[in-house]
Order: sequence, then structure tokens, then C-alpha cells
Amino acid sequence: MEDILRTVPEQFETERLIIRMPMPGDGQAVWEAKQATRSSLAEWLPFIPLDDTVEETEAELRRAALRYLERSDFRLFLFRKTDGAYVGSSGLHRVDWTVPKVEIGYWVDARYSGQGYITEAVAGVARFAECEMGARRIEIRCDTKNEKSRAVAERLGFTLEGILRQDTRYERGGLRDTCIFAKVVTE
Repeated sequence: MEDILRTVPEQFETERLIIRMPMPGDGQAVWEAKQATRSSLAEWLPFIPLDDTVEETEAELRRAALRYLERSDFRLFLFRKTDGAYVGSSGLHRVDWTVPKVEIGYWVDARYSGQGYITEAVAGVARFAECEMGARRIEIRCDTKNEKSRAVAERLGFTLEGILRQDTRYERGGLRDTCIFAKVVTE
């Protein structure tokens, strides 16, 4: 089947969160979260633009929505059920439908850090990947020094399969090592 014809829901829920694809108008909330979380995003996710405008953020989110609809990349936003507050971002990236396998990425707005939202979201996103997308391999990649991200993977039962040495060049800090955690779904 052509990937673009796959049925993949645009939204799902966990106990405290609504998790959904980007929608027009999300740019302001995402931009504000990036500004509140600048230091950790710069440290661990240097590919996320931090000097963009609200309009540039909105434009990128609309492109992300198109990639979702194309079934090539699945950016997901996390909203608190109680008040609709944007608490962070996740997604399923490096999608390989031939296996099928995905990589889960995530970050939390610093104003909501330490409240368990990311662990809850990643557990939900992993279930979504397995149940809705048929993923047989789910990976989490993170810097070896990112203790919070490593803890999420470990709490959720992902296995550390290896460390890629000097795998990523960061603007600050030179070459860095990357952990590869994975869950393999048996049929």
C-alpha cells in the first residue's frame, strides 16, 4: 500500500493529555514554549530553531502537518486535558514503513517539567506507534549526557542497545555520543 493511503488517527489521548498532529494556529503556543525552554533545547536539540518568529514557527508547523498527512513524519503536540495548555512536543520520526519502525522524539516546556507529562506522553506515543501504525521497532535516541531523556527511556522499559560514539556535532561542545534505546514488538 502507498504510505500516503495509510489510515493513521490525527489525535489520541492518555490519562492527562490530548496528543495530536499540528493544526493551524498552534504556532504561538509552540513559540512561547520554545522561548521558555531555550537553554535545554539549545543543549539537547540544537536542530530546533530558537531565533525564529511566531510566524516562522507557524509556517514550520503547517509544513509538519503536511508531512503528517503524507505519512512521512509524525510531529505530535501535547495538550493538558484540564485546561488545554500546550506542555510539549513529541513525534514519530525516521519512519521506515518496510519494517515498520519509528523513532520517538520529545521535549517538554520547561514550565511543565518534572510533572511526568513526557513519560506519560512517550508511553502513549509508543502504544500509538505499535497499535495504529503497526511498528515492530520503536527507538529513542538521545545524547549520552542527557540524563532526563535517558531516564524516560529506561522508565518505559526501552533497552539500551548501544552508543554511537562521536555521532553528532553540536554547535557548543563539539562531537557528542548518542544512546540508542529500543523496544521490539514481537508478533
